[in-house]
Amino acid sequence: MSYFSVTEAQDCILEHASCMNMERVALHDSLNRVLACDVSANRNHPPYDVSAMDGYAVRFADLAEATTDVPVALTVVDDIRAGVMPQVKVLPGKAARIMTGAPVPAGADTVIRVEDTQDAGDRVSILVPQKQGANIRPLGENLRNGEIVLTRGTEITPGVLAILAMVKQKEVSVFARPTVAILSTGDELDSIDEPVDENKIPDANSHALYAQCRSIGITPTLLGIAHDNPIELRAKLAEGLKYDVLLASGGVSVGHHDFMRPMLDALGITMHFWRVAMRPGHPLAFGTSENGLVFGLPGNPVASMVCFEQFVAPACRAMMGHKRLFRRTIMARLAHDVKDRVGRAHFVRVTLSRDEQGYVATSTGAQGSGVLLSMAMADGLMLIPAESEGFKKGDMVTIQLLQGMEFQQAACLQEG
Repeated sequence: MSYFSVTEAQDCILEHASCMNMERVALHDSLNRVLACDVSANRNHPPYDVSAMDGYAVRFADLAEATTDVPVALTVVDDIRAGVMPQVKVLPGKAARIMTGAPVPAGADTVIRVEDTQDAGDRVSILVPQKQGANIRPLGENLRNGEIVLTRGTEITPGVLAILAMVKQKEVSVFARPTVAILSTGDELDSIDEPVDENKIPDANSHALYAQCRSIGITPTLLGIAHDNPIELRAKLAEGLKYDVLLASGGVSVGHHDFMRPMLDALGITMHFWRVAMRPGHPLAFGTSENGLVFGLPGNPVASMVCFEQFVAPACRAMMGHKRLFRRTIMARLAHDVKDRVGRAHFVRVTLSRDEQGYVATSTGAQGSGVLLSMAMADGLMLIPAESEGFKKGDMVTIQLLQGMEFQQAACLQEG
């Protein structure tokens, strides 16, 4: 098989990432999930014209000549609180004291805010004229009974959740989350539960991938480590294939003891590609089983994490019904020269700062795919296209933000 470009690999994977089935969850458990069906309003909101201000409900016709020097004096005939229906119609020369959210009484067509009046008990002077209809929220301004207010595919943010509560959705229909299994492979690995062994490499991949899954709303299952033994590897892979998505890291290169490829073939996996023209993450494999998606991720932890961001996360988000599949990108000014080789897209780990001209990107240092600390320090990934020989200091570059940068960026914007 020839190398896929990053875009070709993403397109191939997303072609096979079908939405999960619908499930019902409690309202408070629905945050960040995706609606699996349209939601209609079951009432008008507001249910009648209501005041948008504390003030006085009046007839616009009575205000034509109102000024600070020559105020219009009206007789107060009612005092209307939110949740209490008016009892008196506002006739010419009359007004009703009204609170925010209270229903506008019959006869009134305008509300004057309290700051523009002078209260004298049973009389009120209107000091500032208003347009007809001012400070009134009309019936159904927010919701109209029977109308679709939220459509299938909407991500449930706090604001969306508030609308669901307003239409009394104690349970919400959402797309299910895929089940995900994580497997690390290789005789050189030991688990977090084993004593320190100078001749072994701690399995960081499983835990990094676990955290990345959690960051997109999925709680995966850790299958542990499969050693370079065909029988053990087959058993672990077979267990992983019971899940909607299997993430198996290591063993996807072409070494004598890399058993992953023949074992996946033996288990009936249809492999769609084995290599991607990128770094880190060149030895990436993708296939499909009867149950779902199979990713053969690189054994180097940074390469595995970068591949997760570019390929696994978008696929899982598509399966959960999301429309926005990829991390957000921003433009930043490069703090130094970066040289590169033509042929593969390069995802460079960078930190971000901000000055009076905008964002500044600085490399985290050594970019080897085994330098995990550089990933821990990174705010984002700078994309160097496959056809580029790199960038010069001061060039504007594209940065894919990593988890957590959304809040940091907001803080920076407030400082700017």
